[in-house]
Amino acid sequence: MTRIGLISDTHGFLDEKVFEYFQDCDEVWHAGDWGEGVAARLTAESGRTVKGVFGNIDGVSIRNEFPEQLVFMCEEVKVMIRHISGSPPRYNPETTKKLAIHKPQLLVCGHSHILKIMYDNKIDCLYMNPGAAGKQGWHKVRTLIRFIIDGKEIKNCEVIELGKR
Repeated sequence: MTRIGLISDTHGFLDEKVFEYFQDCDEVWHAGDWGEGVAARLTAESGRTVKGVFGNIDGVSIRNEFPEQLVFMCEEVKVMIRHISGSPPRYNPETTKKLAIHKPQLLVCGHSHILKIMYDNKIDCLYMNPGAAGKQGWHKVRTLIRFIIDGKEIKNCEVIELGKR
């Protein structure tokens, strides 16, 4: 069983509450647009394995540390993380190509600042966008997600509101 904390679009702001919500997580995944200092702080202070991708606002230091796309196995679930992907059923062309190649069971993205979790029956894939945890953007409430991967199952998904932007 792997407990995951999922966050995105921090844009340089990392709420102290994130550490409280992620304290029981085994891994933290960030879906891009970290902003300055967030990756180092999240890695150092959470004490967890941190995985992620760079976003469109991220500079050279983040782009040197994190890829544009990450595909990996978490237990028996193939995961694909991209910052910009579109959403079901309208993925952007690059994501559509990568989905056909990798055939993940879980697609994680950010960018839109819109919290969305839905199953895409057409490609047999769960789509997760944790919304935005930072203070920049048009979203009204800062959000993140916690969930568990247990073997082939993705379960116990919790949406957490961090407060107003």
